[in-house]
Amino acid sequence: MSTEQGGSTPAPATAVDADPFRVLIVEDDRSQAVFAEAILRGAGMVAEVVAMPERMMAALESFNPDLVLMDLHMPGASGTTLTAQIREHPRFSHTPVVFLTGDQDPERQLEALEHGGDDYILKPVRPRHLIAAVQSRVRRARALGSRKQATPELERHPVTGLHTRPVLMQALAAQLDAGEGAALLLEMGNAVALRNRYGYAGFEDLMNEAGRHLNTLAAQHSAARLSDNAFIVLARSSDPASLESCARSLRDGIGHRNFSAEGEPVRLRCSIGYTSLAHGFADTGAVLAATEEALRNARSNPAGIALHVPVETTLAGGIADELRSALADGVEGRLHLAFQPVVAVSGGNDAQFQVLARMRDAEGNERQARDFLPVAQSSGLMPKLDRCVMEQALALLQKRRAEGRPVRLFVSQSPPTLAQDSYASWLMQSLERANVEGTSLVIDLRLDDALVHSMLLRNFCEQLVPTGTQFCLSQYRHGTEADLLLQQLPLGYLRLAADFARQPQPQELRDEMRSVIDRAHRLGLQVIGQAVEDPQAAAALWMGGIDFIQGNLVQRVDEALDFDFQHATL
Repeated sequence: MSTEQGGSTPAPATAVDADPFRVLIVEDDRSQAVFAEAILRGAGMVAEVVAMPERMMAALESFNPDLVLMDLHMPGASGTTLTAQIREHPRFSHTPVVFLTGDQDPERQLEALEHGGDDYILKPVRPRHLIAAVQSRVRRARALGSRKQATPELERHPVTGLHTRPVLMQALAAQLDAGEGAALLLEMGNAVALRNRYGYAGFEDLMNEAGRHLNTLAAQHSAARLSDNAFIVLARSSDPASLESCARSLRDGIGHRNFSAEGEPVRLRCSIGYTSLAHGFADTGAVLAATEEALRNARSNPAGIALHVPVETTLAGGIADELRSALADGVEGRLHLAFQPVVAVSGGNDAQFQVLARMRDAEGNERQARDFLPVAQSSGLMPKLDRCVMEQALALLQKRRAEGRPVRLFVSQSPPTLAQDSYASWLMQSLERANVEGTSLVIDLRLDDALVHSMLLRNFCEQLVPTGTQFCLSQYRHGTEADLLLQQLPLGYLRLAADFARQPQPQELRDEMRSVIDRAHRLGLQVIGQAVEDPQAAAALWMGGIDFIQGNLVQRVDEALDFDFQHATL
């Protein structure tokens, strides 16, 4: 039987087709990316989308594709520039790159091929053509043995000489087990301004030059690039005086040097957050979370350096003991879920709810999250609490799917939980075991947490993106760093701070709300207005262009999932 998507009945698998073809889609237009991803997945391929050019190399290394399907024109970078970077990477120098673009200019087509592209497909493209072009290129590459030649995992970056991130994280884990040494997180400031001035390629060259210099400065230590403008150094000593001296030496070594970008001298402001490994961290994720928190303090410190100081996390008595007891009861115990609908202002049948945790004490009295979350945070119980809530949410998603009544759940998770080394893999395995579509789960990330742990959250989100899991940035207010997060994190939703539902709404708040909603929409995000208590607040949000409304005006928090989305009116 022939279909438009598949073309014809597939031939029997050969050695070349033994494993599903893996395609990395680099496309900033969300609708185009979803189209290509759906077509390729429908043809039995494994596809992953990268919407931001600066994330392409990290996705390339983690996803290890057979082929890259590349848009030619993207904000801040061209497909030809990104292709040149792919060709410079030893592991992917021969990976096929196919351009998918609406640019009809023959000169552009020739330029793309001259810069290392293997093929050029014009939009709009028929599904059958797209599938055939991708399959042909992948089969040819596999037949030439590009994937059969085992390439040893690089220990050092070929350009900077720094250790690769996996190698350094293994070294960090080993030192953490021994309780020796320290971790220093270095951030090169003004990344957005530098990228806007010199473009993505120029910024990347600048960071590579900074990496080479850091490799010299940290000669007796291990160092690696952690993200776009951040590096991590693993020191062998945990002596306080030696650590402070090391941090100052690295700060000055970077800050006092003239780097070069497009022939211009550039000075980089370096901020450093660091921690000793002798604090008994649970794993490497907890170490990174501690250094990020210290780094945030360093940004506001005139010296540009801050040390992580652990807080006491052992509380006994009262709510802490109640929470420990409730967590010990397991999924069906005294810790349970409540829900509030998230309703589309334009109407729709999709059922989606915000998940809220509730706890019954020994006498059966119910406590709301605000009563026990601060205690969970201060007593180190957040990872257990988050996992318990997630287990119940996944069980509910599985049940509703089996009943033919699918639902989407927004589930809050905290940085201490997401920092755990094994949590991402546990969640991916749990989604697979429960046979739950990743798109039915939206992980809520609070703005205040994301500002402190942006790199940690980016790494976690990028691991979950292939599952289809979506992410929502909550409690959002405008700010320079907050706006930057909208580009850094692979978000699908933005939940506004409750301030925007205040009535009467001051003019400056109304202007800020409209600006935030407009910016979010330009980035392809859907915006949720929360804490809506009265019609006036709902009207103000609706006039501002909101997509969804949540609050007691719609329905109060309830343990039942019986809201009628089909006939809901706002």
